[in-house]
Amino acid sequence: MPDLSAPACTAIPAPPATEARPWPSSVPVLIAGGGPVGLALSALLARHGIASLVVEADDGYCAGSRAICMSRRSLEILGWVGADQATVDKGLPWVGGRSYYRDAEVLHFRMPSEPGERFAPMVNIQQYYLEAFAHQAALACGPHADVRFGARVAAVRHEADGVGADLETTQGIRQVRAQWLVACDGGRSTVREQLGLRMAGTQYEGRYVIVDIVQKTRRDVERLAWFDPPSNPGSTILMHRQPDDVWRIDYRIRDDEDPVEAVKPENVLPRVQSHLDMIGETEPWEPLWISIYNAKCLTLDAYRHGRVLFAGDAAHLVPIFGVRGLNSGLDDAGNLAWKLAWVIQGRADASLLDSYSTERVHATRQNIAYGAKSTEFMAPPNFAFSLMREATLRLALDQPAVRSLINPRQSAPIAYTAAGSALNGPSDFGNDCLGAAPGMPAPEARLDGEHLTASFGRRFTLLWFGNSAPVPAELAAFAQTHATNLQLRVVVPAGSTPQPGALADLDGHAFGRYGAQAGTLYVIRPDGYVLARWRAPQAEQVRDVLAPFLQPPADGVRHAS
Repeated sequence: MPDLSAPACTAIPAPPATEARPWPSSVPVLIAGGGPVGLALSALLARHGIASLVVEADDGYCAGSRAICMSRRSLEILGWVGADQATVDKGLPWVGGRSYYRDAEVLHFRMPSEPGERFAPMVNIQQYYLEAFAHQAALACGPHADVRFGARVAAVRHEADGVGADLETTQGIRQVRAQWLVACDGGRSTVREQLGLRMAGTQYEGRYVIVDIVQKTRRDVERLAWFDPPSNPGSTILMHRQPDDVWRIDYRIRDDEDPVEAVKPENVLPRVQSHLDMIGETEPWEPLWISIYNAKCLTLDAYRHGRVLFAGDAAHLVPIFGVRGLNSGLDDAGNLAWKLAWVIQGRADASLLDSYSTERVHATRQNIAYGAKSTEFMAPPNFAFSLMREATLRLALDQPAVRSLINPRQSAPIAYTAAGSALNGPSDFGNDCLGAAPGMPAPEARLDGEHLTASFGRRFTLLWFGNSAPVPAELAAFAQTHATNLQLRVVVPAGSTPQPGALADLDGHAFGRYGAQAGTLYVIRPDGYVLARWRAPQAEQVRDVLAPFLQPPADGVRHAS
């Protein structure tokens, strides 16, 4: 029997070796927690020219697969720092899945996908690879990212114009002062505890054992689920393929089972073997990692507390069903990074960070609502839910109309249109519901062979839809004047008269998805969300909307080039 406390998978990457370095006494941003959210945030800040210090209590990247399903939106965010290609190269893409009641298929679903898309709807990859790729991306941005393993934030103090922190390190306690502290230190956040904050919501009793095994297979990469399978009667089983011939297997234990006993290998391995036998997976296999999980729907009421900000599991805990945990944490990082950079560089008022809290708390509440529905189906909390699930599954054998009730809605970027965000700007589209309204994620489109979303992440984007006429001179001059913070992208119909710098809408998707006609203008935030849009834009309107974000950098503050 292998030692499951030290996973046998030799593919787990190790952080790059670093020589002993003195600890800084002050930093612009201190990030508590070096998981994928903290490391991605560090890389994003570095791309904006903002220095950060990341402290992670573990000595290296995480053990076990943990979060494994990366959404298209998460890959876009990783792409802003150049970590997308490594993720795609290593990961296993998938577009759908199957669910079974006992041994009969009751659902085969597919997520939206199209030829030539930049990323698959989902990519399976172990969390430790994501941590490594995000770390490498941060280090590639020069001296701005300082990542220290084997150290943790032990105490936090609000100070004038900053935050003081005591760090526990191998050299003893070190004190660091930061302009801003971002807590990415997980569900048991020390920073949250230090500030006396508590998350509110629901914790479900149903428990799942999580097992990683190595076994070769020829099965397609799909999300697989079994309800009451003959291999484990009364249980629910989920399976996902991962790189390195790893299966991720989650199965629900009975309410009367002792969770301590449930994770012992002598109790886990026979259940795994029984299920592998049932589905015809006969290759030799080896266990790597065993853990246990129960679903939580918890969040802080606000993610900004003075100069302390919360992201990822330190801010919210959502169920794994629908893969919203890490994906929502990376969305936190994508939302926060540009706003924090703008504030530190003096380009925007600190109140901009309130919109981070407003938007991401709203997103969490939406994710919790979706996740709770999925959890109540996957792990019914009482007899009534069990009865409804049983009826649904039985009906699904012969009634295709009810099968959609079985499918947990997969993670997708949340719109902020109903969040009351200060960043939901004007629109003159009236009652026209076409296109992406302010507060919605900007749609993808292929333009002359490149993907529109690949141009987001660093600056605001003026997206102008034209025809054979050139860009209005006043709009072009405005973009040129503010080129540090602003880029102009011009989209024209395929087959129209070419003009310098314009991109042809080869598939017609851009005009259609943006509800655009010649002369339409969109303003898109650095994080790929729509700020404002007009069918008949006026120069003054554009200037007024962008004025809060186009302040010159404060004296002596380096800005991203």
